[in-house]
Amino acid sequence: MSRRFDRAIQLAARASRAAVTACLALVTIAAARAADVPSPSPAKLERITALFNEEVNSGRLPGAVILIQQHGKPVYLKTFGYRDVTTKAPMTVDTIFALHSMTKPITSVAAMMLVDEGKLSPKDPLSKYIPAFADVKVGIEPPNDNNISDLKLEPPIRPVTIEDIMRQTSGITYEYIGADWIQKLYHEGHLFDGKFDNKEFVARLAKLPLSRQPGTMWRYGHSTDVLGRVIEVITGKTLYQFEKQRIFDPMRMKDTKYVLDSADERARMAEPLPTDTILLAAERDRRAHPEWESGGGGLVSTITDYARFAQMLLNRGELDGKRYLSPAAFKDMTTDHIGPGSGVGRDYWYFPGDGFGYGYGIAMRTDPGIAKPPPPGLIGELKWDSGSGTYFGVDPTLDMVYIMLEQTQNERQRILPVFKKLVYDAFTPD
Repeated sequence: MSRRFDRAIQLAARASRAAVTACLALVTIAAARAADVPSPSPAKLERITALFNEEVNSGRLPGAVILIQQHGKPVYLKTFGYRDVTTKAPMTVDTIFALHSMTKPITSVAAMMLVDEGKLSPKDPLSKYIPAFADVKVGIEPPNDNNISDLKLEPPIRPVTIEDIMRQTSGITYEYIGADWIQKLYHEGHLFDGKFDNKEFVARLAKLPLSRQPGTMWRYGHSTDVLGRVIEVITGKTLYQFEKQRIFDPMRMKDTKYVLDSADERARMAEPLPTDTILLAAERDRRAHPEWESGGGGLVSTITDYARFAQMLLNRGELDGKRYLSPAAFKDMTTDHIGPGSGVGRDYWYFPGDGFGYGYGIAMRTDPGIAKPPPPGLIGELKWDSGSGTYFGVDPTLDMVYIMLEQTQNERQRILPVFKKLVYDAFTPD
């Protein structure tokens, strides 16, 4: 008996030594990889500082918070200007920003958790969870200058699937995207009238025709809002309750939510310039409907909160030793599902941009693109942005996350490419 016990102790000790050796090997490999990755030039990082100082000092931008994080640690974190120019409240690291469409990757991760658990499949018909979509029709662009009195409807060639609402190929659009006829129908659909929650909002959407046949065109729209409602149907929780339990609390994203609860939180909210009328109107609509937890654009967050989410993506679904997505689910989410052979078309409204494909709620760099010179960035980069000027990128090659939080609709398209170029220039040798 004692010999068996001694033998067990020896085997356990040997196994423990092997485990320690394996861990040390992994640490050594990680260190070697980190040593091979270029670090940013401090002098070149200061060009980012100069850019945002100029934007603020010129009055074009109220303020911003910028983070570049490499190997899990900040290498650049700075605040600029004001969170609110009318009160002169300074920008701080804990300033809260409206994420708008940077909400979509978070909602998509929540959905992929359900895929992991076998409760949801991208191949499921949407009508399995929201029966009203079983009767949806597709609008055929009318002649005579898009006169909707001549609109004809036809059945879909196949049902809208969960994959369609995850990759923006459902034919559901936004009220400001697409031909005149579909924009007019969306405006006449009174989507935002009165009080409504996710259930009511999606019921209103289901009464409108699709702008395209399912699976045929990448068309930005309320698809991720519908996905948020699907999550509610499956879990029996509100979207925020599920995301708080499964993402925000375990990731320690304490300032990420749909509705600000306290006066302190509201005082930390970043505000657009008074002249930024489009974003001001969008923010008024968002704040006027606290009961609507928009999975496509309703979250607010801070730079430190979103950095934790982005780092989880950089770690391929894991953060601080806790796995949020299985390797298979992460790969599926970050694979281009609209590339060659998918049958999905792209047009003027294709927002991922030159050189990018689209997975489930996030874009990925698949090739250099056709522009000369190519846009900055590296193959495999993940990214998304928003109409409020927020942007984030995840670059596995550089083991790097970079985030720009600002509140500007007027200047975002001009600032973004300049910012991104300066980020990648900082990692490029002279």
